[in-house]
Amino acid sequence: MPWSVVNDGDGMPRIILTEPSGSSAEVLLYGGQVVSWKNDRREELLFMSSKAFLKPPKAIRGGIPICFPQFGNLGSLGQHGFARNRLWAMDSCASPLPPPKNQSTIDLILKSQEEDMKTWPRSFELRLRVILSPGKLTLIPRVRNTDNKQFTFTLGMRNYLSVSDISEVRVEGLETLDYFDNLIQRERFTEQADAITFDGEVDRVYLSTPGKIAIIDHEKKRTLVLRKEGLPDAALWNPWDKKAKALADFGDEDYQVMLCLDSAAVENPITLKPSEEWMGRQELSTVLSSYFSGQLDPCQVLAGK
Repeated sequence: MPWSVVNDGDGMPRIILTEPSGSSAEVLLYGGQVVSWKNDRREELLFMSSKAFLKPPKAIRGGIPICFPQFGNLGSLGQHGFARNRLWAMDSCASPLPPPKNQSTIDLILKSQEEDMKTWPRSFELRLRVILSPGKLTLIPRVRNTDNKQFTFTLGMRNYLSVSDISEVRVEGLETLDYFDNLIQRERFTEQADAITFDGEVDRVYLSTPGKIAIIDHEKKRTLVLRKEGLPDAALWNPWDKKAKALADFGDEDYQVMLCLDSAAVENPITLKPSEEWMGRQELSTVLSSYFSGQLDPCQVLAGK
């Protein structure tokens, strides 16, 4: 299935994925970062800041940056690690993943670099497969230990999602779960709400979450579903008005039309022995807005079955 590489003149190549139904995705080689995902009606499903700019070594604000080998500030490295601030390469050896069939797919790889060894002295290979199919965007990250000793890491895929109005959306699937509140020195709480709604800044990491979480967007009459494997935790982030104004690469009003719902492995870091490999998976898809996280098959439910 078709994909192409384009260069906008900034020296930062991007890969364009398309598929027959009309949807598309764009992936930057810098950061291995998906920066666009449009449905068959050409509607953008990911959020990109109105003040976004790509100026290495800083990652661009929006899309789906890969946070490795550290998620957030939970370690000695800079915020979200360094993988999102490095130039990746196309991967010609995606084994043992099966070759893509009838899908628009690209495989990327990031290997340990000398500059990173100074702050995180580990030898690794981080691979990412991006799959575009009708109504779905799938990301499969893999980490292989190529060192002679074991190492431990945390990882997250920060999904900047486009919503109509943050005050009109709700998140289902995180009810009754424990979470760390980063606004209160990472204190641990238990979610009491039946569904999560937003009326102020939120910065939380929910623990041991289900494999399926839904964002219901009433105005767009659309529900975005996150399915994930190997990534037990989920982070929610929206800066709200005051913090939005304090971020140089974030528009003052942008907080109203975005929400980060991240797939992550945070509470229990992943440990790999030499030559071991870890693999995770997330799938983003959209369904009709009457869908909610507890429904197993939206097509059957909507049909009254």
